[in-house]
Formats: sequence, structure tokens, C-alpha cells
Amino acid sequence: MARLRGLVGPVLAFLLAFALLIALGLWQLRRLTWKTELLAQIAERTTAPPQPLPPADTWPSLRPVDYAYRHVVLTGTFLHGDEAHVFRPLSAETARGPFHGLGDLVLTPLRLDDGRVVIVNRGFVPQDRLAASARPTGQIPGRVVVTGLMREPESRNPFTPADDPGAGTWFTRDPAAMAAWFHIEGVAPFTIDADAGALPGGLPQGGETVLDIPNNHLSYAMTWFGLAGGLCLVFAGVIWNRVVPRGAGPPDATAAKRL
Repeated sequence: MARLRGLVGPVLAFLLAFALLIALGLWQLRRLTWKTELLAQIAERTTAPPQPLPPADTWPSLRPVDYAYRHVVLTGTFLHGDEAHVFRPLSAETARGPFHGLGDLVLTPLRLDDGRVVIVNRGFVPQDRLAASARPTGQIPGRVVVTGLMREPESRNPFTPADDPGAGTWFTRDPAAMAAWFHIEGVAPFTIDADAGALPGGLPQGGETVLDIPNNHLSYAMTWFGLAGGLCLVFAGVIWNRVVPRGAGPPDATAAKRL
């Protein structure tokens, strides 16, 4: 009986840990369903023919879930004097197209025909061509037609460096912050990732939206469930060692030893 009373604490700890591991596994399965639906939605939106932008009077009420990755077409004039460079870390995702490696994304305000402004991520520019003077043929004047994907503002995290607008260096695609710095009014609360296209000189290089979004939630769920199963095996071993005395054998064997 004393052995059993001593198991109350370990049993409670086991149940708590087991419930936590199962809950984490179930949460990952819910994330799997969400991510699968999201990827299907992204695939549908990015491959659809470009549609006009949502009306400007609906912009304040738009939610990212309603417009993210929607393929749109817009017409306006680039404000090349208010160009912003958003740092992009070097990774496997940067090795695409004829221009790749270390560089920045070039974001330029596009003034629409109605006077509103949408900030367009025109694409990638390598480090040695960041200055607009190093790619003059890409600074297209006059009225242009742009197709691309609507994107929500890029969020920051505790590890995101502070932007340095004075040096032209940004670390997030934040249209509100860029509009405030350049003193531009009527800016859309979203940005547009321009499609890949035949720009003069090839720069900026459009089509830089990262669409290869990982979906590892099933493996994460299996990991949590596997840990729960392993915990059961370990706890069963603990219970066995507590309940069954070590060295105990069958009664007849013990009697034979005494004889």
C-alpha cells in the first residue's frame, strides 16, 4: 500500500505531461488543416487572371485574409524619387532569375489615376546595382500598367532591426511607415509584389514573391504524439519497478532456495 501511495505524485505529473503532449499534437493537426487550406487559396489566387484593385473606399476595411496573394492589375505613374530599399537576407530563395545573391527589394510608390498611391515591390536588385543611377533604363517614366500580387504589411519581430529611412534601408514592407517618411497621403494599407516581366535592363527583377511556404505540421504532430507514446513506455517502466519488488521470483523458486 505504501508503494501505491508513493505513486500519486508521479501519476499526476505523468497525466499532466501526457495531456500537454497530446494537446500540442492536436494543435498541430489543426494548424495542418489551416495551412493546407491557406496553400490551396494562395495557389488559386496567384494563378487567377489579374483583376482590378478593390475600390479605394473599401481599403480601410480590408482584411489580409480577404486579399493576400490576390492577382491584380493597376495603372499609374511611379514616383521614382521616393524609392525604398528593403533588405533581403541571402538564402536559397534569393537564387532565382539572372540576378540573384545579396541585394534588396525595391519598393516604389505608384500614383494611380485617381490620385491614390499604392507601394509596389518592383523586385530584386543586386547589391552593386542598388543606386537608381546604376539601372537608369529600369526607371520607367510616365504611365505604366503593373500586374502583381496583393500583400499584407510585413510584421516585425523582436529580432527585426530598426529601419533606417535616412539611408534608404528598410527591413519590413510597411506601407504606412514608408508613406509617413515620404510624406505621401492616400497610400493603400497593402503593397503589390510585381510579376516577373520584361523590364528594360531586367532590373528591378520582378516575380520575387516567395510561394514555397513550408507545411510541416503533420511531422510536428507526429513528433508530439511520439513523445506522448514514449512517455507512456517510460512511465510503465517506472510503475513496474515501484510495484514489483526487485529480485522477487516465483514462490516455489524461493521455497526451493530455502531448502
